[in-house]
Amino acid sequence: MTPPIDGRCLCGRIAYRAIAAPLWQMHCHCESCRRATASGFTSFFAIADGAWHWTAEEPALFRSSPGVERRFCGTCGTQMAYRSAAAPAEMHFYAATLDDPARYRPTAHDHGAERLPWVVLCDGLPQI
Repeated sequence: MTPPIDGRCLCGRIAYRAIAAPLWQMHCHCESCRRATASGFTSFFAIADGAWHWTAEEPALFRSSPGVERRFCGTCGTQMAYRSAAAPAEMHFYAATLDDPARYRPTAHDHGAERLPWVVLCDGLPQI
């Protein structure tokens, strides 16, 4: 994706803009992400801190486990972003929040060992 990269929640109260290209783009199959999004897997892209900002209200914060922060809209419930102590200088945004999600280009599947058996992958991307 080339910048600017814009996204928002369902109701529009939370929005962001990134002015740099993503550091990475991946699908995540871990149980924590599945439960947070109520989906078989979710898709993220990472933007370095300093290269993105909230352009509307700041989202609510939920600390789902030690070292993990999840950001979401307190009004409509849309999951917006994720931050891990393992990568403290970047924010991980949910690809489905993009104004133009067709621009998203994943390069791999993360936590493939936790993939649900009913998720059938045929995109040829590496599973790490």
